[in-house]
Amino acid sequence: MKNIPSFMIFLVIVMGAGISIGTLTIPGDWYASLNKPFFNPPNWIFGPVWSVLYLFIAYVGWRVWLFDSTGLLVPLWILQMALNFLWSPVFFVAQKPAMALFVVLCLLLSVAAFIRAAWHIDRQSAVLFFPYAAWVGFASTLNASIVYLN
Repeated sequence: MKNIPSFMIFLVIVMGAGISIGTLTIPGDWYASLNKPFFNPPNWIFGPVWSVLYLFIAYVGWRVWLFDSTGLLVPLWILQMALNFLWSPVFFVAQKPAMALFVVLCLLLSVAAFIRAAWHIDRQSAVLFFPYAAWVGFASTLNASIVYLN
């Protein structure tokens, strides 16, 4: 119970930053004009998916901060968070899909590195990053397809 305030801090930071970036980088006319692959999901799906993923990401960040604050997991968690928050401005604001593809592939690698590093230290955190890795893998494929089609 005594750790709930620290979890709430992680939750507010991760969800708040995610919501802020999502709000500030809403897809506009440029994105609407792009050729997209047949598997491009409707725009409304991204908000709910990211909300659940950010909840997991915040919880995992909190866990590694509590249980492995001097190890490799905290820097890996921070790295994936920075890359995560960088992608939308690069793709939607700078309108650089190829550069965004590089960012999302680096994000995918950092999530995979986190899972690998966490597997023997904090298996629960590693497992909670599986859906995140799957979604980032899908996002990488989608981003690559947009680069290819445009």
